[in-house]
Amino acid sequence: MAIEKVPIDRFLELSKQFPVLDVRSPGEYSHAHIPGAFNLPLFTDEERKVIGTAYKQQSRQTAIKIGLDYFGPRMRSIVEFVESLISNLPPAIGLTNASVGMSDSRLPTPHSRLVLIHCWRGGMRSAAIAWLLDLYGFKIYTLAGGYKKYRAWVVETFSFPFSFNILGGFTGSGKTYVLEELRKKGAAVINLEKLAHHKGSAFGNIGMPKQPSQEMFENLLCHELRKWSQEFQTPGIKSALNSLSEDIIDSKSSLVDIIERTINHKPQNINRIWLEDESQRIGQINIPPPLWNNMRQSPIFFLAIPFEERLRHIVQEYGILDKERMAEAIVRIQKRLGGLETKMALRHLEEDDIESCFRLLLKYYDKWYNKGLHSREQLSALLNNIECTTVNAERNASKIIEKETVLI
Repeated sequence: MAIEKVPIDRFLELSKQFPVLDVRSPGEYSHAHIPGAFNLPLFTDEERKVIGTAYKQQSRQTAIKIGLDYFGPRMRSIVEFVESLISNLPPAIGLTNASVGMSDSRLPTPHSRLVLIHCWRGGMRSAAIAWLLDLYGFKIYTLAGGYKKYRAWVVETFSFPFSFNILGGFTGSGKTYVLEELRKKGAAVINLEKLAHHKGSAFGNIGMPKQPSQEMFENLLCHELRKWSQEFQTPGIKSALNSLSEDIIDSKSSLVDIIERTINHKPQNINRIWLEDESQRIGQINIPPPLWNNMRQSPIFFLAIPFEERLRHIVQEYGILDKERMAEAIVRIQKRLGGLETKMALRHLEEDDIESCFRLLLKYYDKWYNKGLHSREQLSALLNNIECTTVNAERNASKIIEKETVLI
């Protein structure tokens, strides 16, 4: 079967049903990769370094020969790895020749014997693995331009004119839980803190997994954004097509009018993505500037919850954290918190008076959040206050939906 090189959009569409093999080195893959891809390195990190040195200091031919020395002995293990991988994956279903880009040739049997391969630039590494697996009988698609092209696709995404709703509120408002309730009620939601493995405050990394690299965070975020973009488009077109017959009957509607209305139709209530109001920096991760600027110009739904209610909630949530790590976090913000307040907070923590400790910290965070909130341009036109008596995610999510419905 012929090896086919496909553009990024086609490659990622196929990846929804077939495995992606990232044949870059373990170090490259560990730093960042296409979400869901499996690492099948042609060379180890050290081998890649040796080959690269030979390429620069000797010649391309010498580098290829060294690469063949590494590649030859592991050909069988590569084939067996892919066989094992595919045997443990659910079979691709509902496929036709057309759906995978085939015309005269028959689909491989079983259908799941189709794999997608990429390296950094779509060069020799992916070509070598593709040749071997094609020889063995797999149907192979490679990514034109490789992972480098994929990264350009990712970065481009953040400049798209997405429509956002921003969920705001002072620290302790339970915004993350409200987002989850909005998701349960059918809203489009992206949890930035979950993607970043950080809760956003000085204490945000305590009890959380290690943060991904900046690049990996962007890859994950891009896929979330693109997913919701596709979700918005599909029902909109279906809804428009449902009324197409009535338009045809109406002699006053031209074919051009019908097509334009079909393309431009957007369903109400589901064409905005909910994000939590974040600083541009979440731990060690930065929200991409174009996306951040979009967020700052989007409507903000502010949970107005009394201080004492928020304090009670945050004591329950953070009071169980490791005290030593909490003390380290307090020290990290001492320049902005102030010397006296830092000493008092640490003393309260040492005395196990968590409520008094967080009473100080919550005032500090309220001050900085308020400053960020009011640094928005035209805040009065963007801000929607949601008066809430307590930190109750389900109830507060319902209030937000009611408010949004009124504004539409």
